[in-house]
Amino acid sequence: MNETPEIARVCHEVAERSSRLLGDFARKQTENLSAAIRDELGIAKAFMDLYARMAADPSVVASMSVNLWVDYSRLWQSSWMKMFGMQAPPVAEPAKGDARFKDDDWSSNFVYDHIKQSYLIAARHLQHAVANVEGLPEESEKKVAFFTRQYVDALAPSNFLLTNPQVLRETMQTGGQNLVRGLNNLLSDIEKGGGELRISMTDENAFKLGSNVATTPGKVVHQTDLMQLIQYQPLTEDVYKRPLVIIPPWINKYYILDLREKNSFIRWALTQGHTVFVISWVNPDQRLAQKGFDDYMFEGPLAAMAAVEKATGEREVNFIGYCLGGTLLGATLAYLANKKDDRVKCATFFVSLLDFSEPGELGVFIDEGQVANLEKKMNERGYLEGSEMASTFNLLRANDLVWSFVVNNYLLGKDPFPFDLLYWNSDSTRMPARMHSFYLRNMYIKNLLGVPGGITLAGEPIDLSKVKIPAYFVSTVEDHIAPWKTTYRGARYLGGPVRFVLGGSGHIAGIVNPPAGRKYHYWTNDSLPATADEWFASAKQVPGSWWQDWQAWIDRQNAGAPKVPARVPKNAIEDAPGSYATLRLQKK
Repeated sequence: MNETPEIARVCHEVAERSSRLLGDFARKQTENLSAAIRDELGIAKAFMDLYARMAADPSVVASMSVNLWVDYSRLWQSSWMKMFGMQAPPVAEPAKGDARFKDDDWSSNFVYDHIKQSYLIAARHLQHAVANVEGLPEESEKKVAFFTRQYVDALAPSNFLLTNPQVLRETMQTGGQNLVRGLNNLLSDIEKGGGELRISMTDENAFKLGSNVATTPGKVVHQTDLMQLIQYQPLTEDVYKRPLVIIPPWINKYYILDLREKNSFIRWALTQGHTVFVISWVNPDQRLAQKGFDDYMFEGPLAAMAAVEKATGEREVNFIGYCLGGTLLGATLAYLANKKDDRVKCATFFVSLLDFSEPGELGVFIDEGQVANLEKKMNERGYLEGSEMASTFNLLRANDLVWSFVVNNYLLGKDPFPFDLLYWNSDSTRMPARMHSFYLRNMYIKNLLGVPGGITLAGEPIDLSKVKIPAYFVSTVEDHIAPWKTTYRGARYLGGPVRFVLGGSGHIAGIVNPPAGRKYHYWTNDSLPATADEWFASAKQVPGSWWQDWQAWIDRQNAGAPKVPARVPKNAIEDAPGSYATLRLQKK
């Protein structure tokens, strides 16, 4: 009875906002339709290639049809048996960890079980059919496989009101209030996206940098146009002589390594006796459009090295590079090798690509046509909008990062759960036009970083084989952004001793994996054979977190240098996390 005023309030909000927002939404969809007609992603061409090959070999379609009919016949038999209370083995089952069908009704109710299995059978055969078409150009083959999966994921019965048992129950129990709240949530997300749908993944008001995320005490001790350098307060009386400098990717913000006290790599490194410095990259606008990859080198790690020496008096440092930060680290080390600069004594690479020959599914979005269209947009604005890149990354795991929130926010009408990792994930950053164009063309399209002299930075031809210092590579077995077999290939470009470690999980969870969490496991191998498969065949699986393996390795690199009294940040510009990190840009 008390729910009536709430229903009235929500309905009033929906009516008031919808007329204003739907006009903007329609305008944006018209723009998107124009882009689709131009086929900027090359999807139409890829599927035309597919249809042409299928027409040339009808046996593929015929085989799929026969196999599909057989499986559906088995499903009907199984469903009838289940309807009459008999036990029947499933014809198709969801993959382990598929959360879409975790509700009990998907298995216990024979109707929903039939819907679920019918979908899984169709999805399996459709994806199998397009994967077995021979003679497709490699580019078209990848796009067909990726966008077929997107289509299949979008049509899952869990995404629709009438075929999702949990949504139907909620609708009956609330008298449809969930759908009204869901519509209000949808309108809010369209408003937040400036006329485009920007799905809320977490309660963004639940977090504040420096308050409940990015809380490790530190000071900003240096600043350039592109970065702020944070020095953290020590947590031990004595520290390693060589400071540790972390280069995060500028695609995201640094505080993925400092989300909470219990899973902060930064805090953990401090407890191990490191003097930790972290680069916090700026969130650029059109004023920084002409900053290039070499500017990121000079105003990032090279400027950090000078600032670290000023802050600590220590000339020698150890570096960590994460993802794109590791790509920059590799290029910087080669630049320093040319200059006979020996200040960096060891380097660690977190899920970092130095070879881009097999970049995984990100390669679907990177070809000559798409990069040319992207450059046109970037040159008009001066940057790549961070939310556009974030949407691309989300599509790599659409069921987890798109459709689960569609169901929760719009069908169930619930607010997203406060989750620090997803707060960080939604805190997108921009890419300067010149830098990003150089990165896409020279790394992803041409794969020149691993070619001696393939790229030149500030007049210096880059040759990774000249990097002779010890290096530690950690990759993750389920990484969709930096596939581990490709990172392995890049690790072999370096000319010094390399330790390669393979962690569990993916690009983020596999890295942010503190020992206290007792999650996953990792593989080690003291040798570095020619191929990733050879490495894995003789690798040893170890329970727990690779953090401890890394600490043992870096302890060996620091052997012979006595520890020194802890260094406290001085001459601070401001407190960590700093103004560069706290700037949260909204899409215009």
